[in-house]
Amino acid sequence: MEEGNCSTVSEFILLGLSDLPELSVFLSLVFLLIYGVTVMGNLGMITVIWVSSQLHIFMYFFFTHLSLVDFCNSTIIVPQMLANTLDQRKAISFQRCKVQFYLFGICVITEVILLAVMAYDHSVAICCPLLYMVIMSQKFCLGLVSVCYLCATVSSLIHICIALEIPSYRSNVVNYFFHDLPPLLSLACSDVSMNELVVYTVTSFNEIITIMIILTSYLFILITILRMCSAEGRHKAFSICASHLTAIIVFHGTILFLYCRPSSDYSLETDKVVTLFYSVVIPMLNPLIYSLRNKDMKAALRKIWVPRYLLRKCFF
Repeated sequence: MEEGNCSTVSEFILLGLSDLPELSVFLSLVFLLIYGVTVMGNLGMITVIWVSSQLHIFMYFFFTHLSLVDFCNSTIIVPQMLANTLDQRKAISFQRCKVQFYLFGICVITEVILLAVMAYDHSVAICCPLLYMVIMSQKFCLGLVSVCYLCATVSSLIHICIALEIPSYRSNVVNYFFHDLPPLLSLACSDVSMNELVVYTVTSFNEIITIMIILTSYLFILITILRMCSAEGRHKAFSICASHLTAIIVFHGTILFLYCRPSSDYSLETDKVVTLFYSVVIPMLNPLIYSLRNKDMKAALRKIWVPRYLLRKCFF
């Protein structure tokens, strides 16, 4: 398909991260390493929570789903990106692009809502510790997680059915590493203002609702902490919230920058770096953030690994 000819497309050519073959190979090795760490970190976190009885509370139930979403998010993007580097044609069918974007949208939006649910969970744990098990019942927590997945599925379906309804493109060559909306909208021949409005509206709605829940939850947490007389109690409350706040700032910051800004500020190279960060790097960082800053998680890891170390020391 030649540049400047407007027509429908059956496949796209994804140029990837770089046009230089040597740099592409190097970047592929780097992201293969990142993906390996992501898989081990998130699946390891799920395993630790599952086998450690002291972590069988609903706070860590939400951590488990966050790790599952991060693992799926990275798996949807990275293997295809690495395979695309080895493929000379770098072609991917339009239907496959839609499926990839649909699944990626579910993972991202689920994480957005799940972080808000975790903020609410933290506020109940700190503000109403005696009523925590009553409020955060098994049925209620399962309902919250189900709502996360359901809302994400519906939102991603809206993007697929409306935002991607583009009749023709100027080119099927996409200077990107996966099938994302901004680079596709930039190649559209027709007016895509309605498509952009759909993206902006759905994303902004999800962001506004979840950020309001997060801010309200942390306002109650702050009030409760300021009323605490014990320095130990304050330190414990801060340790519970520190890792979650870090994850929120990093993740929501990139989402807001990428999707909730005017189209006139669009920069392909900047967007490529930002998208790479929240789709590949953040899923690797989240297990490190939650495990290194969480005393219960570190204690569970010690219980799992220390006996094995002592066993090797005794027999070898």
